[in-house]
Amino acid sequence: MPSESVLAQKQQFVADLAEKLKGAAGGVLVDYKGITVEDDTKLRKELREADVEYFVVKNKLLKRACDIAGLEGLDDVLVGTTAIALSKEDIIIAPKILHKKAEDSNGQFSIKKGFVDGQVISKEEVEKYAKLPNKETLLSQLVFMLQSPIQRFAIAISEIAKKNEETA
Repeated sequence: MPSESVLAQKQQFVADLAEKLKGAAGGVLVDYKGITVEDDTKLRKELREADVEYFVVKNKLLKRACDIAGLEGLDDVLVGTTAIALSKEDIIIAPKILHKKAEDSNGQFSIKKGFVDGQVISKEEVEKYAKLPNKETLLSQLVFMLQSPIQRFAIAISEIAKKNEETA
């Protein structure tokens, strides 16, 4: 039986983790078995620079935090080695970085599942998010799409004005 202080620390950790899960826009659970320390250090640095919190967590503690946070459907992947990446704002960046790492690792590093806005998503859905363009690209595409009709309208008005000048 663990001492009361150890139990209190674990309960506080679970409560803090549950709050992080609730506050995250998205998260990805991975199996990091077989990754070298050097590769793990590089991965952590890349995730930190992208404002993604990444850490190893015990499955039992993560399960309890998920229960508190209302994330259902992760129990089947809470076996073996588990690390979690949490992003507060961008739901695409963590899947993008971790999917690239999984592809480059030859099966030593793999995505288990993820979640977006409190909804659990499958490994395949995490991979679909990873293949989406980043936020800046999506915004520039949106601006271009919004500008295109305005530009066409301006050209049409200009042509009508030219035609009216020629006939006058």
